[in-house]
Amino acid sequence: MPHSTILITTIAVSLGLALIMGIIAQRLKLPVLVGYLLAGMIIGPYSPGFVADIELSNQLAEIGVILLMFGVGLHFSLDDLLAVRRIALPGAIAQIAVATALGATIAISWGWSIGGGIVFGLALSVASTVVLLRALEQHGQLKSINGRIAVGWLIVEDLVVVLALVLLPPLSVGLINDNNAVDGTKLVITLILTLAKVSIFIAFMLIVGKRLFPWLLWHVASTKSNELFTLCVIAVAVGIAYGAAILFDVSFALGAFFSGMVMRESSLSHRAAQESLPLRDAFSVLFFVSVGMLFDPHILIEEPLHVLMVVAIILLGKSLVAFILVLLFHYPLNTALTVSVSLAQIGELSFILASLGLTIGLLPPEGYSLILAGAFISITLNPLVFQTAEPIQNWIRARSRLARRLERSMDPLAELPMAVESNYVTNHVVIVGYGAVGKRVSEMLAKKDIHFVVADHNREIVERLRRGGIHAVAGDAVEPAVLIQAHISRASVLIITAADALRIQQMVETTHILNPQVEILISTHDAEDAARLQKENAGRVFLDEQELANNITHHVLNKLECHK
Repeated sequence: MPHSTILITTIAVSLGLALIMGIIAQRLKLPVLVGYLLAGMIIGPYSPGFVADIELSNQLAEIGVILLMFGVGLHFSLDDLLAVRRIALPGAIAQIAVATALGATIAISWGWSIGGGIVFGLALSVASTVVLLRALEQHGQLKSINGRIAVGWLIVEDLVVVLALVLLPPLSVGLINDNNAVDGTKLVITLILTLAKVSIFIAFMLIVGKRLFPWLLWHVASTKSNELFTLCVIAVAVGIAYGAAILFDVSFALGAFFSGMVMRESSLSHRAAQESLPLRDAFSVLFFVSVGMLFDPHILIEEPLHVLMVVAIILLGKSLVAFILVLLFHYPLNTALTVSVSLAQIGELSFILASLGLTIGLLPPEGYSLILAGAFISITLNPLVFQTAEPIQNWIRARSRLARRLERSMDPLAELPMAVESNYVTNHVVIVGYGAVGKRVSEMLAKKDIHFVVADHNREIVERLRRGGIHAVAGDAVEPAVLIQAHISRASVLIITAADALRIQQMVETTHILNPQVEILISTHDAEDAARLQKENAGRVFLDEQELANNITHHVLNKLECHK
């Protein structure tokens, strides 16, 4: 075969086989990532038949890493993290620490170096962005408080990976040599130089890049050429990643992450994400295929016990830690289970860490294969694990007094303060959910001096409301205890702004038992949910779009009447 066709052959075979295996995985109700990884295994050196060029595949994978991390940076939202920071930040760090310790402990017991154990454990502790977001979206929880906590948790994990990508190379010499033969002074100097270079790069991106690249994006968009706009986005992503590596000795991944972050500052960031998505997806596929090529399936036969231990850490170890941590923060059982099952997998971030560990000599090839085996199995099982959340929740609530105590006992936000006067919670309004609609309704009620109580299971929101002098209760209003604490039995109106029709129906049923006379008003943005709730006589339903149209029409009619 002529040398000039190797690149074309590698791309054509990788994408073609990934398409076939992805379709098969989709038909089997599995994540398509499983299909991409299997495609890599088929054309890898450990399988018979055609073997793709590994060196070229690795270079294509580097582009995939750049675009993946660019996408992570582009979707990185500090606001999303700050909204749930009190649980996501300490929770994610504690969960990563425990999972890393578990992975490192078993790795060291196998005779690996301390450095190899740390990389191994860290790779097992971080979840896949792609798998988590897709699972939450499929179950309609991406915009719920449970979904926001899981996403905030994931953002912290992303930041930890970015930090690890920076620190592992300079620390690798000391971690590889577990004895004290390494010159400590030289190691410290190397670490300081690395952090200095990274700091200069970050400062440059935040000071110069934050202004330059959004301006560049707007200037190119003014040409009204979609091709130039897409080219600009990709050129910035790849160009900054390459420039960061050459000028600042920073990894491609870190450079790409910050290029996405500064691009997010532009008002055109949403369009940038949409326009670059096809190319990002294509090279991400090549990344997953290249990862699959390095997987040695013999590990499943030769070291089945090791594989089982890895899967146990991913599915049980770190998920159990996350579950307990969320309950200790006094969040509902439903939130604890959603977060824990969301994190019960590993993916692209783990592959990036494992690839770096393998490159710098910290992680043995066996460790790489074990991480890939854990990813294969956990990603495959994740949809099934997600489906077990509700049965597990029902079982725990029926049998575990401890879980119920952890969920609500000794929680000052789970009940109204004793200082609340009785007349305030008589003939008052109960507002479930303090999102955009709930906030506007409460502000209007406050102006009219109408008493109300807010119920929301975002504890940060409830704490903020109480500091502002607004009476609020933390918890999921599906639970009767939450509505009882909001004094629904003496309320005159219940306003529900939740997004899930099933949860709304459960709240309505509980309310009818506690206060059959209360008037129920429901706000929803989904036409199907609105029709279903109206059919079931759940209450008076307000469809957001319809109400907006009614208000506009009413304004127009009044305007026309004035001109007659």
